[in-house]
Order: sequence, then structure tokens, then C-alpha cells
Amino acid sequence: MSKQDVIELIGVVEETFPNAMFRVRITSDQAKNHELLCHLAGRMRVNRVRILPGDRVKVEMTPYDLKKGRIVYRFSADRPPVGPTAEPTP
Repeated sequence: MSKQDVIELIGVVEETFPNAMFRVRITSDQAKNHELLCHLAGRMRVNRVRILPGDRVKVEMTPYDLKKGRIVYRFSADRPPVGPTAEPTP
């Protein structure tokens, strides 16, 4: 398994915990309403990106543990997500 074998999903932060841990509810079609316990990626910690409940985030998870993930991107509130994991607009 290589670095490219991760699952990328879009979700909404439900709850925050100490040590940059978050409970995220997935909104992507691949795993709708699935809950993950996620930690903040190192690059986001270094750049001090703040995550609050209600923020839309991109989560990476491995196929080995489907209950844990890593937050790699926080979407800005004024811009919808783009790409293959984005939700279709009604």
C-alpha cells in the first residue's frame, strides 16, 4: 500500500476535543452520515489553521481503520468545494 491509497471524503465538524482531535460527520455520497474521529494534519498545525464546529473539511482515511481519519483541508465559507469528492449542487 502506498501514500496514494487513501480515501478522501468531505465532512462537517460536529465536535472538538483536546489535542487537535475532532468528530466529523461525512457528507460525501461514498459514506453518507458516517462519523470519524479525526486529528489535524501536521501541515495544518504548523500553519495554525483553526477548525470550529460547523466547518466543512476534507478528510483522508485509510481502508485499514474506518473509524479514524486526518483533516487535511478546511473549506472557506464563501466557496463551495470543487473536485471529484465534491457534492453535486441541486
